[in-house]
Amino acid sequence: MKLLLVEDEDAIAEPLAEGLRREGFEVERVATGAEALQAADPDLVLLDVGLPDTDGFTLCRELRGRSEVPIIMVTAKGEEIDRVVGLEVGADDYIVKPFGFRELIARIRAVTRRQHAAPTPGRVELGPLAVDTRSRRVTLEGREVVLTPKEFDLLALLIRDPGAVVSRAKILEEVWQTTWFGSSKTVDVHVAALRRKLGDPAWIETLRGVGFRVHVPA
Repeated sequence: MKLLLVEDEDAIAEPLAEGLRREGFEVERVATGAEALQAADPDLVLLDVGLPDTDGFTLCRELRGRSEVPIIMVTAKGEEIDRVVGLEVGADDYIVKPFGFRELIARIRAVTRRQHAAPTPGRVELGPLAVDTRSRRVTLEGREVVLTPKEFDLLALLIRDPGAVVSRAKILEEVWQTTWFGSSKTVDVHVAALRRKLGDPAWIETLRGVGFRVHVPA
């Protein structure tokens, strides 16, 4: 598996690349956004937010526009708004420095497992909302809603049985292909992003301590 590590700080990049190679990954390290855009297509991108020639959010958007390659953003920024922006521009996950190396490996494996999981084909309509898993398109009142890969998979899971409550454990198992749940509250961030893109937070209801369900807003 080939990883593209986009990190400008040698003190961080070199030991990280060495550790990833010991885990069996092929690693190409670049230090700028321009180099990242010129690199050969990887299987996964580890992308730092702070780069000398651009910011990681802009680069993430450019990479996502070119392919569906999984992207994990690696950054010192830990505020929820930074995680939300990263996910909304196309990142599949977000890990904050300093992080444990085993945590990073777990996230890489979870993201790649999800990337190779085939969705159940079909189309589900709930009021004005339609989700087509064959074309991976979402429309609301006839207008297309642009989602990241993870946002789409989360919505497709919730709308599979409209009105039914889906637990966090079930979401992690099916969307992230893992039972591990870190402190970044990845599920909550993706739900928040979906609510914004659907234009009404009432589309996805939170049942505290239980899970989430999707229904047409009153």
